[in-house]
Amino acid sequence: MTITAFPLAWPLHKPRTDHWRIERSAFDRKRSLASARDLLVNEIKLLRGTDLIVSSNIPLRLDGLPRSGYAAPRDAGVAICFKRDKQDMAFACDRWDRVEDNIYAIAKTIDALRGVARWGTGDMLKAAFTGFTALPPPIVAGMARPWWEVLGVPQDAGRQAIDAAWRRLSSQHHPDKGGTAERMAEINTARDAALKERT
Repeated sequence: MTITAFPLAWPLHKPRTDHWRIERSAFDRKRSLASARDLLVNEIKLLRGTDLIVSSNIPLRLDGLPRSGYAAPRDAGVAICFKRDKQDMAFACDRWDRVEDNIYAIAKTIDALRGVARWGTGDMLKAAFTGFTALPPPIVAGMARPWWEVLGVPQDAGRQAIDAAWRRLSSQHHPDKGGTAERMAEINTARDAALKERT
C-alpha cells in the first residue's frame, strides 16, 4: 500500500464526509489523542495486525505515530492501514471534528469486528473484513500529474535523483515551513510511486 502517515492520505474509494455533516462526537471530550492512539494500537495488536500506519494531519513521533500536544488541524480525518493475514487492510473516518475522536471511532469499529470472533462466529470475521481489503492507493489533492512532473525530474530518473528532488521539494513545501498538507502529500505520493517503479 502507498500511504503516508503525514500529511493525511485518504483512500481513493472512501468518500469524504461533507463538511456540514462533520460534528462533535458523543464520545468523552476529555479523551486525549494519546489515549485514542494507544487504544487503536492495542486493538490492532489484539487483531494480530502488523505494519500499522496512522495517517492524519498531526505531525509524527519518532515511531511514526501521531504526536500528542499539537493544535487541532482543520482536516481532522484519519486513515489507517495495516496487514492482517498477509492482506492489506484500510479504515478511514472523518465523521467527527477531532482527530482523537476519529481515531477512537476506528478503534471501536475494529473492537466490534473482533467481537464477531469472540462471540463464536469467527467464520463471519473473514467476511466482515472483506470490505476493508485491497483498497487502492489513497488519493491526495492534485495527484493528477505523473510522479516525474510532480518531482521535476526526467521519467527515467534514478533513485538518487528522485530522493534529491523529494528532499528539495519537502524542504520548500512542508507545512511546518509554510507549505500545505495537500502539496506535501502530492510530493510524498509522487516519491512513493517513483520508488515503486524502481524496485
